[in-house]
Amino acid sequence: MRPFPPKKMLIINILDILKRYSDAEHRLSQKDILKILESEYAMKADRKAIKRNLMNLIDFGYDIEYRESFRKNKNGEEETIYTDWYLVREFSDAELRLLIDSLLFSKHIPYSQCKALIGKLKGLSNEYFSAKVKHICNLPENMPANRQLFFTIDILDEAIGKGKQVAFAYNDYGTDKKLHPKRNSTGEVRAYIINPYQMVATNGRYYLICNHDPYDDVSNYRLDRITDIRLLESPAKPMKKVNGLENGLNLPKHMAESIYMFAGERVSVKFRAQRYLAGQILDWFGRDVHFLNDTGETVEAFVKVNEQAMIFWALQYGSHMEVLEPVALREKVKRAALDIAEGYGGLQ
Repeated sequence: MRPFPPKKMLIINILDILKRYSDAEHRLSQKDILKILESEYAMKADRKAIKRNLMNLIDFGYDIEYRESFRKNKNGEEETIYTDWYLVREFSDAELRLLIDSLLFSKHIPYSQCKALIGKLKGLSNEYFSAKVKHICNLPENMPANRQLFFTIDILDEAIGKGKQVAFAYNDYGTDKKLHPKRNSTGEVRAYIINPYQMVATNGRYYLICNHDPYDDVSNYRLDRITDIRLLESPAKPMKKVNGLENGLNLPKHMAESIYMFAGERVSVKFRAQRYLAGQILDWFGRDVHFLNDTGETVEAFVKVNEQAMIFWALQYGSHMEVLEPVALREKVKRAALDIAEGYGGLQ
């Protein structure tokens, strides 16, 4: 037989019941709380004790809602009835579902860590939410994973907050599906000394926006390719000394100009696209796109974007668009398309 818990646990158990079984659609009476206390916590109490502890929780700062009604007791006196108690949560079920979906679509979080995070998010709601999402599962553990990812994020967060440099090894995946560090001409693992400024998530990946000493331009590194990171005591280079960051980091602008997160020069590009691509163009390049010459079938667009990324984008959308300017970029796209055609046996 289970021992009865001490009475001082009553307020803790009532709070636990509210967390597990209540929300705006599932409200509890004091009688409901009494039944759960007895059946699941082996604890007995009277309604006055339940109400007193509920009010104490409200006084402690917990956001608990309830409904008041009035009735006359057997002596004909009017008394107040408190019922329909529930705990107001910091995250709605829709918000939690959105966060869980973001984890499921992530391409950089290892399977075991993703599963653990989803469990923690589910714990922020109640039993009813857990039932709603029990059918959700993420992909099997068939993607290569860097299990240092969360440690890397912690170190970078500290470095950015303190304005310090970091050092790390940067890796590529080999055909053995394992990470292999980049090496210098002598075969030694190459040490990257980096001035970190911002971490961002895009296209299902985490990236570090930074500057690589001793260069003066902006670099982007995938966090899941970073290993053996170390926080250095040396101060990070100020942004104003980095080309493109003289006035600080304009994150929306940077992301729109770095659609594939390639490093390198940004160029002004004019292209013509089928009008039905307007939504895709806005998704990729943001609202700084300038549209003109809308014929109803085609539209021209001006964007500022990384040149190599624009070549990739133009090839991705192929026959749906055409680069017009600059001429040098147009020729690079043309050459890339011809190389693809030659690889498939040439033009017929």
